[in-house]
Amino acid sequence: MTGIDYAAAGPLTDLSTVSRAALDGLPDDPVALCALAPRLVIQPTDAGQLDLSPGRFSENQLRPAASLIRALLTLDPAPLAAGRAPDQRVVGTCRHFAVLTCALLRRRGIAARARCGFATYFQPGFGLDHWVVEFRQSAGPWTRADPEAMGLPVLAAPEALAPGQFLTGGEAWSQFRAGRLDASRFGVHGTENFGPAEIRGNAIRDLAALNRVETLPWDEWGRMDASYQGRTGADYDHLIDTIADTCAADDPASLAALYKSEDLEVPSALTT
Repeated sequence: MTGIDYAAAGPLTDLSTVSRAALDGLPDDPVALCALAPRLVIQPTDAGQLDLSPGRFSENQLRPAASLIRALLTLDPAPLAAGRAPDQRVVGTCRHFAVLTCALLRRRGIAARARCGFATYFQPGFGLDHWVVEFRQSAGPWTRADPEAMGLPVLAAPEALAPGQFLTGGEAWSQFRAGRLDASRFGVHGTENFGPAEIRGNAIRDLAALNRVETLPWDEWGRMDASYQGRTGADYDHLIDTIADTCAADDPASLAALYKSEDLEVPSALTT
């Protein structure tokens, strides 16, 4: 396989600056590594039930996994493998669960990647903005897992998602274009942000993640803002078609080449 080495860290999953002691005792098993995330990350809504200082909630703006770990070590210097009490977990979104897990998997030399799209298991009949991970060992197939759901009673087997339980942005877009998906039911929970523009945005974020650049869920670049404002047309939709097809084909060289094209590569300001 050429083009992208998923067992190697990208700019946001590089843990070379993290102390070895912090990573002592991490499990070798990928499922066990996924299961660690709910003991290290807490959603803002859950954190709101705790007596945290207001400044803690800005932790969900952290992009690099190494910064997430430094925040965790500031709260508690124990190795990550020990987990954390809820008030000692870093405040983050589903993206932070996925990216921290992806970084730890890569640290173990396990091929891993974050995926951006929509979960269908949080609210029946809806696809809600979400991030998960995929991992594989040797040359086997990718296993799609939801680290956040491993701490929730929403799935019987979050360590191996079944087809349709999670759709990447490109998968959702292809179904929308084929008339098999109601885009008005796909978007961000608790907001009015539903529709084709949300699917376009996640298709682009997923392409970036497949190139080992895992942005924040609300990061925008290229023509994404214009899309959200309803100011793009057929040419942009055809570009999203190409993204969806290329992500589905899963050829690393093609993914890398497409990512380098105009409007799609993440600006350097969003990789720090």
